Amino acid sequence: MDQQTQPPAPGAFARRAPPWDTGLTQEEVLLRLRHGAHNAPPKTPTHTTGQILRENICTLFNLINLALATLILLVGDLRNVLFLGVALSNTAIGIFQELRAKRNIDRLSILTASKVTVIREGAAQQIPQEELVLDDIMALAAGHQICADGVVVHAEAPEVDESQLTGEARPVAKDVGAAVLSGSFVVAGRAYARVTAVSAASFAGRLTAEAHKGRRARSELMRSLRWMVRVLTVVILPMGALLFASDYVRGDASLAGAVLSTASAMIGMIPEGLILLTGIAFAVGALRLARRRTLVQSMPCIETLARVDVLCLDKTGTITDGTLTLADIRPQDGAALQDAETALAALAWTLQDEGATGRALRARLTQDPGWQAERRVAFSSARKWSGCSFAGHGTYVLGAPTFVIPHLDGALARETETLAADALRVLLLAHTDAPLAGDTPPAGLRPVALVAMTDIVRPEAPATLSFFAKQGVDVKVISGDHPVTVSQVARRAGVAGAERCVDMSTQPEDAALTALAKEFVVFGRVSPYQKKALVEAFQQNGHVVAMTGDGVNDVPALTQADCGVAMATGSDAARHAADVVLLDANFEAMIHVVREGRRVVNNIERVASLYLVKTLYSTLLSLLFILLPIPYPFHPIQLSPISALTVGIPSFFLAFRPTYRRIQGRFIGTVLRLSAPTALCIVVSILLTHAAGRWLGLTFPQTSTVSALMAGLFGFLALRQAARPLDTAKRTMLILLLAAFAASFVWFGFFFSYAPLLGRPAYVWGALAALAWPMHRLSSAAAQRLRRAAARRRRAARG
Repeated sequence: MDQQTQPPAPGAFARRAPPWDTGLTQEEVLLRLRHGAHNAPPKTPTHTTGQILRENICTLFNLINLALATLILLVGDLRNVLFLGVALSNTAIGIFQELRAKRNIDRLSILTASKVTVIREGAAQQIPQEELVLDDIMALAAGHQICADGVVVHAEAPEVDESQLTGEARPVAKDVGAAVLSGSFVVAGRAYARVTAVSAASFAGRLTAEAHKGRRARSELMRSLRWMVRVLTVVILPMGALLFASDYVRGDASLAGAVLSTASAMIGMIPEGLILLTGIAFAVGALRLARRRTLVQSMPCIETLARVDVLCLDKTGTITDGTLTLADIRPQDGAALQDAETALAALAWTLQDEGATGRALRARLTQDPGWQAERRVAFSSARKWSGCSFAGHGTYVLGAPTFVIPHLDGALARETETLAADALRVLLLAHTDAPLAGDTPPAGLRPVALVAMTDIVRPEAPATLSFFAKQGVDVKVISGDHPVTVSQVARRAGVAGAERCVDMSTQPEDAALTALAKEFVVFGRVSPYQKKALVEAFQQNGHVVAMTGDGVNDVPALTQADCGVAMATGSDAARHAADVVLLDANFEAMIHVVREGRRVVNNIERVASLYLVKTLYSTLLSLLFILLPIPYPFHPIQLSPISALTVGIPSFFLAFRPTYRRIQGRFIGTVLRLSAPTALCIVVSILLTHAAGRWLGLTFPQTSTVSALMAGLFGFLALRQAARPLDTAKRTMLILLLAAFAASFVWFGFFFSYAPLLGRPAYVWGALAALAWPMHRLSSAAAQRLRRAAARRRRAARG
C-alpha cells in the first residue's frame, strides 16, 4: 500500500533523516512543534461539549415542543405552555449530567493514554502521542500500536498486523525501507521507524480509522429507541394535522380549542425525556465504573455486557496474573543443564522479548553470554516459536514443543504431557546447525531441554467465575498454550467443564467451529485468527459474546466480540481494540461492569414502559377522536401534571435504583408488553367517562377534567407496578407525588369544573373510580401472561 510523506509548510523547516540511534535534537523538535508538525491527540471515548449540547438541544421532539408552544401563545393561552418548562428542565438536567460524566471519564482517559517511545539526542524517552513530530525516530516493539506513518530505518525481525487497515489477515514482515502505517500494531520483533506523516496526513487520519476501525456499537436499546423515534416522526405530524382538521373544520371546537386539543395529542405522543434519560443513564453508568477504575471506551458496551451469555477468557493475564516463573529446565538427549541455560540466556537477551516468557527467562538467567546473532526470528502467537542463528553456535529455537518438532518421540511427548498435567506451561529448546530461513523451523532440530513455566492464578478469579456461573453466563477459555495446561489452570480457577478441552492446532482450516464451540469449554493451541473465528462461531450459535484479553494476539478476537475487555497492564493494541479497560487489571471488576449494565438496562426498561403508556394511549385516543364528533379530551395544562408526576419525576428516581436481574428478551417487546395493557385501560376508561358524561349531560370541560383524573389515576397505578418491589423510599415517593398531583389541580385551577361535578350522582364517579383497580389488575395479569409466553418462546428457541 502506498504511503504518502507529509511535506512541511513552505519555508517552515528542513526535513531530515536522523540516524536511528540518535534521533532529532531538542531544537529540531521544538521547531516542528511550533509549526504544527506534530501528531493529533488520541480520541477520547466521550463526545465533545459541542456534541453534547447539540444532541440534547437540537432534537426533533424539542423542535415540535417549541412549535406547539408558539402556536399556543399565538392563540393567547399562556398557562398551557407549562409543558415547555418541563421539556427545558429535562434538557438542562441531561446536559449537566453528561458534562459531569465527560469530565471524569476524560480525566481517566488521559491518565491511561498510551505513550510512544522515541529516540532523541541519543536517548530513549516516552512522550504523549500528540508530542510526536515529523522525522522523530519511533522505537517499536511487540504489542505497540503505531500512532503515525513511518519508514523502517532499523529492523530486528519486526512483523506488523495491518488487518484493521488493509484486511490482510497475516502479519507482514518489515525490513529497512518498508513503510509502517498508523493504526497497525507490532506483533513480533522490534523496529525503529522515522515518522513521515502525522495527524490528518497519516494513513489512519486520512481514513479516520484508528485502532477502533471496524468496531460496531451494538446496542439493542439505542437501536430500539431510534426505531421508536422514526415511527413517531412519521406518525405525529400527519396525525396532528388530521386531528386539527377534525376539530376545527367540522366545527367541534374553536380555533383556540382546536390548537389546544392538537397540541395535547402531539405532546402526549412524544416520549418526552426517555431518550434523554437513556443517555444520562449510560453516562452515569460510565461515571460509576470510572470510580471503580474501569474505563468505558464505548457507551453502548454497558448494555452489551449486561446481555452477555458467553464470556471468552484468555488464560494469560485474565485467569492468571500475566506473570510467569521459570520452574524447571529438563535437559534432553544427553545435553548438559549448563549448556541449556546458556543457550536460553542467549536467546532471551538477544531477542529482548517483552512478553511474559522473555521476562521470566531474563529474571532467572541474568547473565548475557554475548553470542553474536546472525539472524533472528521473534516470537509471534501465530508461529508459536522464536529463534536465533548464532555465529559459531548454530541455531537455537524455543517454542511450543509440537510447533518446534512436529513429531516428538514417545518419551519426550510423555514428559511434555506430564508437565502440562501439572498446569505448567511447557516449551521446547532445540538446536540445529542449519540457519534460520523464513517462518518455518529449520531442518534437523534436536531437543536440548524442556522448559517449564508456572502461571499464577489471580486470587479473585474463582469468585468472579463463580458469579458468572450463577448468572447463567457460559465461560470459555481460549489460549495459545497446551490444552492440558490450560485445562488444569481453568480447573484450578473453578471453570465448570474445564476437562472438556480441544487442541485447535489439530483442527483443519475448514473445521465446523460452531459444533466445536458447543462441545468444548477449553480451547488450546489457538492462533490469533482462530480466536476470532471461535468468537464468530459463538455469535453464530446465537450468543452475545464478551472477550477478555491483554495481548496483541487477542486483538482480532477483541474486535470481533460484541464487547471487548482489556487489562490496562496489557499491550497498547489490546487496550485500543477493547470497549472496556480494567485500569487496575483486576478481573473482579468484571462483576461490577456486568451489574452496572444490568442496572442501566433494567431501569431503562422499567421507566420506558411508563413513557410508552402515555405515548400509546395518546396515539390511540388521537385515532379515535379523529373519527368521533367530539374534541380531544385533554388540554396541555392537564397533561403537564400527569406527565411530570407519573412519568418524568419518578423516572429519574427509578432510573438509578439498584436492580441486577438478568436481562432477557428484546427491549421493544418487553416494554410494549408492560405498557400496552395499561394504555388500553386508560383509553377504555376515557371512552366510558365520555359516555357517562353524555348520559349525565356534562359539558366538555367537566368530562375533560374527569378524563384527566382517570388518566392520572391509571398513571399512578402503572407507576406503582413499575416501582415494585416497593420499599420505604419508593412508597414515600408515591405518596409525595400523589399529594402533588392533588395539589396541582387545586393550585393551578386545573379542576375548573369541581363544583358542578359534586352535584352529580356520586355513584357514577365512584363506579368509574372503582373500575380502575380491577382494570389495572387485569392489565397487570395480561402483561404477566405476555412475559411468560415470551419466556417460553425464548426457551424453545434455545432448544
